[in-house]
Amino acid sequence: MGELQKAEVRKIAKEIGLNTADKKDSQGLCFIGKVKLPVFLQQQLAPKEGKVIEIPAGYNEYTYKDTAIETLCKPYSHKETAGEKVGNHNGAHYYTIGQRKGLNIGGTTEPLFVIDTDTNSNIIYTGQGENHPGLYRKGLFVASKDIHQTREDLALKNGKSKAFLCRIRYRQELTKATFHKKEDGIYVIFDQPQRGITPGQFIAWYLKDELIGSGVING
Repeated sequence: MGELQKAEVRKIAKEIGLNTADKKDSQGLCFIGKVKLPVFLQQQLAPKEGKVIEIPAGYNEYTYKDTAIETLCKPYSHKETAGEKVGNHNGAHYYTIGQRKGLNIGGTTEPLFVIDTDTNSNIIYTGQGENHPGLYRKGLFVASKDIHQTREDLALKNGKSKAFLCRIRYRQELTKATFHKKEDGIYVIFDQPQRGITPGQFIAWYLKDELIGSGVING
């Protein structure tokens, strides 16, 4: 069924009368049962108090002085000294980029959103408002070892570039981007900045409605 879209599989399942045809898609971890991911993490990882740092919207990392593809695809480098402490948390590993709920910090003009996490230093970086520039990036990088091609005949060769439709999260609308293949991997530059790009998650790319490849976001 590898060549079929999920909607097509569901349609076939309905036609042959399978009772799972309308079963809700799973978004959890299949090997732990019906437990939400944040709850699972809290059960498995010990709480560890750390700082919540608010980064101002004018932080210099958000201004691209170097427009080289490699630079545009690097994650922002947030530093504790670039902002101010606004609270504490119980463990950076409990939070994801773009998260708003669970911070429990008030007194700001706009709600705080997680813009970055540093699990080594146990620091959460936040910014005010859903339009904070720290939430948005122009590009990302997928290392060669993390590229998975479903159409080897359409795989980019080193030094070549091509436009694809892609998504970086479940059920996100497809968005346009240009993929640049180099020796070390694929550099992806979006037509429009994307919100909540998170290392460790996947990007998938398509030609029309056909999946061409996917990969782990490295940066």
